[in-house]
Amino acid sequence: LGSVPEFSLVDHQGRVVTRAEVLGRVWIADFIFTRCAGQCPMMSAQMSRLAQALRAAPVAFLSFTVDPDYDSPSVLASYSRQYQADPARWRFVTGDAAAVRRLAQDGFKLSAADGGSAEEPIIHSRRFVLVDPLGRIRGYYDAAEPAEMAALQRAARRLAAGASS
Repeated sequence: LGSVPEFSLVDHQGRVVTRAEVLGRVWIADFIFTRCAGQCPMMSAQMSRLAQALRAAPVAFLSFTVDPDYDSPSVLASYSRQYQADPARWRFVTGDAAAVRRLAQDGFKLSAADGGSAEEPIIHSRRFVLVDPLGRIRGYYDAAEPAEMAALQRAARRLAAGASS
């Protein structure tokens, strides 16, 4: 399905996050923003459930903001606490708006665009992306579909088991 391109962003603790840093681990990515009144709270709650369900597996989680002009590291830190994110496993990242948009659209092949209304200022995908230890995209999973979340859990466990053996 393609490979995740190089990126260099900053997480909710002010630390640089790069593609090279997450290579060697299975990880799950999504694109959200903290001011979102629509699908983002549901997506973050799903990611929190995944992190709990996969706590024994060596799986990392990256939530990229599609609203980096607002979502500073401190805003993301506050948001991460709402979802009881373990910062050793689940990082919320931000950076240059154009770079994040390119990463979503060109790298992950997900939608991310201006929404044009106060209710929906940014339109973005609600899919989670499973990435293998070599940085290859292994699947897309709709966060609103319970069957797809169960399939993501199984696929992440399988990949993590294969990576650690």
